[in-house]
Amino acid sequence: MRAQMCPAAAQKSSNVWRLLLPSLAVFAMIASGASAQSVDEIIAKNIQAKGGIEKLKTVKTLRTTVKFSDGGFRAEFRQQNKRPGKVREEFIIQGMAQIQAYDGKTGWQISPFGGRKDPDLMSQDDMKSLIVDADIDGPLVDYKAKGHQAELVGHDSMEGTDCYKIKLSMKNGDIRYYYLDTDSYLELKVEIQTTIRGALQESELYYGDYEQVNGIYYPFAVEQAQKGSSSRAQFTVEKVEQNVDLDDTLFAMPAVKTDVKKPAAGK
Repeated sequence: MRAQMCPAAAQKSSNVWRLLLPSLAVFAMIASGASAQSVDEIIAKNIQAKGGIEKLKTVKTLRTTVKFSDGGFRAEFRQQNKRPGKVREEFIIQGMAQIQAYDGKTGWQISPFGGRKDPDLMSQDDMKSLIVDADIDGPLVDYKAKGHQAELVGHDSMEGTDCYKIKLSMKNGDIRYYYLDTDSYLELKVEIQTTIRGALQESELYYGDYEQVNGIYYPFAVEQAQKGSSSRAQFTVEKVEQNVDLDDTLFAMPAVKTDVKKPAAGK
């Protein structure tokens, strides 16, 4: 049998509850306002955490030198960017370099490891990621002007760290999920979904060891893996150089040399 509350006690309890309601409502509004950030507010804080939009826009060229390791395999990677929308990437093994570049209109490559020393044009599918890499600021900066759409999915954990999870539907059809640390607002992980020749490819990038270079924070440790794989390729950034002199010819496709046959003697 339930105990019955006396009328006086019931009235007192009702009065206390009535007094508490306004305070509880205010507290709920504060708590809700503190957590209910829009996707644009979170992206703005991500940009500010890196150094701010004004500082980012002062970088006209960028050269990043990286050491690459995957198990016992070792190589060097060099990426050079120049506004607007130019990139050159070199994967170097024992002094021999595979090159992929985009000059803002044309994507081309040289693949010496496949026995080809002359430059070849790249297909639209093959240069999708290269065009994204050519964006010196990254896809989140001015994402609306670039034709992307952003959505705040919510919170998710990245190896025990609480993160904001942002879905970026890109103009080229790719999907990227950004995991931003709720404390620092910097990227800890990016999941990439891209379609190459009709096949879905999913990969993951992990970022860490952020260091400041001339007022801008860059990740100096990057790991890459296929989605679901426990094996990660490791990239260690050796150097980040801003506003270095990069000639446009670095990004332009070289002319293919043609052999001119000399006429036979006596003719």
